[in-house]
Amino acid sequence: MREFKRTDRVADQLQQELAVLIQREIKDPRLGMVTVSSVTVSRDLGYADIYVTLLGENDPERVKENMAVLKRAAGFLRSQIARRIKLRHVPELRFHYDESVVRGHKLSALIDEAVGRDRPPEGGEVTPEDGALEDDTLEEDTLEDEAHDSESRKEDGESR
Repeated sequence: MREFKRTDRVADQLQQELAVLIQREIKDPRLGMVTVSSVTVSRDLGYADIYVTLLGENDPERVKENMAVLKRAAGFLRSQIARRIKLRHVPELRFHYDESVVRGHKLSALIDEAVGRDRPPEGGEVTPEDGALEDDTLEEDTLEDEAHDSESRKEDGESR
């Protein structure tokens, strides 16, 4: 069995070429800093879905404007890819905005905020409830270890 599918290899090559082409060849001043985050190619190599992120652009209006520029440039980019990559049929390019980076930043901020609320203040004392929780977990761990040790001793005695 093959390690990599042909569609995966084509997608990787498309991602590399598109990143360079978008950065160097598209001269539209409305286009911001675009990063090609991933490319998926259909099984018949007819379509390529290109997922892009925009550096520092979270405004929905700016995102929409950048996506419109990329969609208008799709024909030009496809022709340039045809010159650079040896394919019988160059896939039709479909651009999509990848929100995963923005969503990741929001989730990270929420996690940091939650962790910050759970930490005791600097120089603060541990409350009795906190100390009780730690002692209980230590006692449970000790009891579990002792139970495990006694079971292993019984098994050793039975095997002899």
